[in-house]
Amino acid sequence: MVNFQPFNGTVTKIDDFPTSPNDMDGGCYQLFSVENERGDLVNFVVAPDTYFVDHRVVRIGDRVTGFYDADAPVPLIYPPQYAAVVMAKDAPGQNVKVDFFNRQLISSDGDLRLNIGPDTRILLENGQLFNRNPANRYLIVVYGATTRSIPAQTTPSQIIVLC
Repeated sequence: MVNFQPFNGTVTKIDDFPTSPNDMDGGCYQLFSVENERGDLVNFVVAPDTYFVDHRVVRIGDRVTGFYDADAPVPLIYPPQYAAVVMAKDAPGQNVKVDFFNRQLISSDGDLRLNIGPDTRILLENGQLFNRNPANRYLIVVYGATTRSIPAQTTPSQIIVLC
């Protein structure tokens, strides 16, 4: 199972990230430096297949949440450098969770339960409609308000199925 973890902060720098010593063209991979409120710094390697929620362009100064696989191997350097699987530019009233949701549509950490509504858009990463049940899959969930129950419940505005 993939162990998605979020890191939220402000983008302080964006650089090209060469993937080999002979990477003359470059530009396909980027390194996003993100700093949180406590001053912790993380570098995210953004690849061509990194999914950007709502396909929003991220610039220096933007607040973002980067999701990475906490069980993937990483170089032992400071600041830590993670391969970004999903990047979400912060938006008022919008929350994003990336996780595995079981057959009851409860996240693997037990914190969030999804109630699919008639206006919930369920899509593939390429933007095409997903016409099956999203249960028992890794999902990117975009949602607003939640209940105060345990687990919190929400009717997401959008679900992106990670195939």
